Amino acid sequence: MKRIAIAGGIGAGKTALGDRLEALGYSVIDADVIAHQITQPGSPAWQALRDAFGDAVLGDDGSLDRAFVAEIVFNDASALRRLNGITHGQIGMEIARQLVAANGPASFVALPLFRPEHRAIFKLDEAWAVLVDPETAVRRLCELRGFREEDARARLANQMSNEERSAIVDRVIWNEGSLDELYAQVDVALRESGVASG
Repeated sequence: MKRIAIAGGIGAGKTALGDRLEALGYSVIDADVIAHQITQPGSPAWQALRDAFGDAVLGDDGSLDRAFVAEIVFNDASALRRLNGITHGQIGMEIARQLVAANGPASFVALPLFRPEHRAIFKLDEAWAVLVDPETAVRRLCELRGFREEDARARLANQMSNEERSAIVDRVIWNEGSLDELYAQVDVALRESGVASG
């Protein structure tokens, strides 16, 4: 079974790409979904985040106020390092567990923060990146996810550029068009990678 990473910045279309792969029957492991799972109230990561940042990061129901945490860490590099230090190890262990449990011709791992060392850590065969022009990402974040423009730009500023991401992956999928155009590129990528199920 091949293991393929899906990289991409916020607003690029990793979710749409992952949804397409799941619809085709592939296993998709999403680091963002796992991050939500490991920070449920009462979990070790939730407690560590509460200890690191205080009760201000909790909502009225005791769950993590993700929007508030994002506002803190994407405007403070040291806070971002603290957050990553608390969560990344646990996320990595859960990704590894799910990869071992997966079956089929390929498993995909959506890794927003993909780095070259992930190839060895997760025994990856390939890495793909879904990319958009930064202005497209800002527009999508504002129109589809309700971001303020300055918040969207702050998030993008804290991420790799398209050029940096392109340099460390095997395949780039541009997502500037329709969903059908994205799906067509995914179908080509699956065939060329030798994992097409049809």
